[in-house]
Amino acid sequence: MENDQLTALETVRRPPWNKGKLVGAKPPLRPSHVWSIRTKLQMAGRKRDLALFNLAIDSKLRGCDVVALRVDDVAPSGYAMDRATIRQKKTGRPVRFELTDQTRLAIDEYLRLTGRKPDQFLFAGHGDNVRGLTTRQYARLVQEWVASIGLDPAKFGTHSLRRTKAVLIYRRTGNLRAVQLLLGHSKIESTVRYLGIEVDDAIEIAEKIDI
Repeated sequence: MENDQLTALETVRRPPWNKGKLVGAKPPLRPSHVWSIRTKLQMAGRKRDLALFNLAIDSKLRGCDVVALRVDDVAPSGYAMDRATIRQKKTGRPVRFELTDQTRLAIDEYLRLTGRKPDQFLFAGHGDNVRGLTTRQYARLVQEWVASIGLDPAKFGTHSLRRTKAVLIYRRTGNLRAVQLLLGHSKIESTVRYLGIEVDDAIEIAEKIDI
């Protein structure tokens, strides 16, 4: 009985896991934010971080899938491809993504500098050339990047990078199906929730269509 009371007291006293933290969907980065971070990384000569940041934006992958990438997923011949396909950890479904010219260039320079092998993780962790980057290390890097351009790191996370290009594509095209495929969602409803689409957004798209 006494032990049960102590356990109950500990439960009451224990602070909630999210105390002092912002919860909910992390906002995407704006194009100006993306360019500012790229410039910072380029000027600092941070080849790995630049390749990682560019690939995260292009691929629209979850953090767990970004850090799980191996060299031969995107550069099987030693040079980055313009398109790649991976199987998502969360869903087991394959998803395809594009690599823009600047992303391929960043990856090629990073691989040339580090000499990473095809079967190795693409992004090396701090002081660990074998196991590669962890999701926690990746999350810390994202916070460091956004803080470097004056943004509040508490408001952004790895999902901010995943959402950045997807939101931009939706806003420019209104094509939910395309964004669904790019994010690897099985249901269109998941994409609607993920993008935070409101009724007004849908009506605005509908108003642009004449029959």
